[in-house]
Amino acid sequence: MGPFCGLALNVLLILIRSPSPTRSAEPESNFVELRCGTRQFPNNVTRAVIYFTANMETISNKVQSNRFGISSTGSGSDKTYGLAQCYNYLSQVECDLCFSKLRTVGPLCYPNIGGRVYLDGCFLRVDDYAFFKEALGPTDHAICGNTTRYGSAFVVSVGKAVAAAVSQAEVNDGYGEGRESSSAYAMASCLRTLDAGGCRECLSNASASARWCLPWSEGRVDNTGCFLRYSYTNFLSSSSKGSRTLKILAIACSVAIVGLGSAVGVLLWKHNSIIQKRTKGMNKVSMKMASALSKSSLNFKYSTLVKATSSFDAANKLGEGGFGTVYKGVLADGREVAVKRLFMNNRHRVMDFFNEINIISSVEHKNLVRLLGCSLGLDSLLVYEYLPNMSLDRFIFDDQKGKELDWEKRFKIIVGTARGLSYLHENPKARIIHRDIKASNVLLDSKLLAKIADFGLARSFSEDKSHISTAVVGTLGYMAPEYVAHGQLTEKADVYSFGVLLLEIISGKQNCKSITSLCSESLLTLAWKHFQSGTVEDLIDPNIYGGHDMKPQILRTVHIAFLCTQESPSLRPSMSRALMMLMRTTEEPLPTPTDPPFTDEDTMELREVEGDSHHLLYENESSFVATLSHSTFYPR
Repeated sequence: MGPFCGLALNVLLILIRSPSPTRSAEPESNFVELRCGTRQFPNNVTRAVIYFTANMETISNKVQSNRFGISSTGSGSDKTYGLAQCYNYLSQVECDLCFSKLRTVGPLCYPNIGGRVYLDGCFLRVDDYAFFKEALGPTDHAICGNTTRYGSAFVVSVGKAVAAAVSQAEVNDGYGEGRESSSAYAMASCLRTLDAGGCRECLSNASASARWCLPWSEGRVDNTGCFLRYSYTNFLSSSSKGSRTLKILAIACSVAIVGLGSAVGVLLWKHNSIIQKRTKGMNKVSMKMASALSKSSLNFKYSTLVKATSSFDAANKLGEGGFGTVYKGVLADGREVAVKRLFMNNRHRVMDFFNEINIISSVEHKNLVRLLGCSLGLDSLLVYEYLPNMSLDRFIFDDQKGKELDWEKRFKIIVGTARGLSYLHENPKARIIHRDIKASNVLLDSKLLAKIADFGLARSFSEDKSHISTAVVGTLGYMAPEYVAHGQLTEKADVYSFGVLLLEIISGKQNCKSITSLCSESLLTLAWKHFQSGTVEDLIDPNIYGGHDMKPQILRTVHIAFLCTQESPSLRPSMSRALMMLMRTTEEPLPTPTDPPFTDEDTMELREVEGDSHHLLYENESSFVATLSHSTFYPR
């Protein structure tokens, strides 16, 4: 890892270790809508990305001082214009966080020209013409959220609140708020570039459009030149404006991403005066970071990775998860790399990015994927060694590719994974717990050597601690019961996940990992029934039998899997002990496992995590846009 990335992380961690108030969420940056243009850039997308980067850097400097900014970049047919604006009820810190999310969503429209991003607290538009004076457009419409319906009294209250907000906006520089009977709240805001007549016209149209959402409890109108929202919930007040945690993260983010795009190093030097003003007492740290970056050969330029991945072409995509997408890239010197593209859309993603850099750069083992560098630019990028066989799940859960892995190869993968986990748990500097061991996070090189990947959720703690209490994150079906129930994290949580993984490798079946899945019973439940009835052979994937009898070793591995998944963590073996049991001859007797836990997933409640609360955070692995939104909105 480059010195720049390490220094950025150290600054962030030092600040965050200090006690500070917590916050339940960032409602101002909830994703509402992404609306892309219909025309495509006449020239290559790489140039468009560079122009977008330049626009965002200019607007960023303005937003951080005025909560509003416009910009234009390029010339001729390549010229683009940008505008970003936060609503007045946000504090400056909240506006900075909201804008940091805007700039990660905008590029999703490429290669189309321009687009609009609507969040609950801010707005971004990029286009190829000067749109700043436009009040209305053909795509303007209402977006209704939360299908809860209220009675006529609520409808009347909304009408009064909206009227009050619009009236106030017409005499208050384009911004107004309305409250009625503590049950209806409204906000109206015009683009600062509109004149009074344009603002009045836009809000009049928005008021009429908002009625289509009634009597639903939420309604938004995202017009070309104005924004209007009503809600049953008071979204106009924030429980923690100015909280120290948010300030710290805003400072850390601005330090980390001030060098946006391919000109990151140059901009850090060029805008040193801006950095000093923005970060106050942290100017010396910023200079050290800039100096480290200029000398580092491991800190990749954003433009280098854009070129290596052909502008993150879908044809180069290797995989996608809840926290980002991985692309194959080829550097100028011919080296093949895997580029993990993370979208820094909230504080959890920021922490995951820095955490992964810190964890993976502190360890080195043949069964751990190797980090080659990082890039802090338009997106946050991690660069890893490229492993041609990709992840284990692509083999064992595929009827055809599963035939490529007989038992000898699968056992080699099992042993490699166990060795990697043993190294993490017994790391002399600090014990590291992965927290998300599953088949998709075990990668395979050209010789099918297993390498553990994805350390965004990993945690480390010193030997003098028996456990740490932390927020519960990971993937359902692989998490240990004591971790889900109490948030108590030890290395035995990884042991439990490893036991589930063993059963998947042996059976070729995937364990239920979603409460919305149609699985009648978990793999652990099914396997335990076979174990008790002496019919484990019925569980074994037919693809894994080789030319000689591996049955005793397979049955022994199933036995070890149940030892790893016992309900009590104290009864589970350590990873080094599990590895030893795997490597010993079949003559060594194994203890009898106790019953594994049987969790009724249908009763598990999914709520967003914050701070050290012990709620369950479900990892959505469907699409990026889905992960941005905390609520679902329906256009009408």
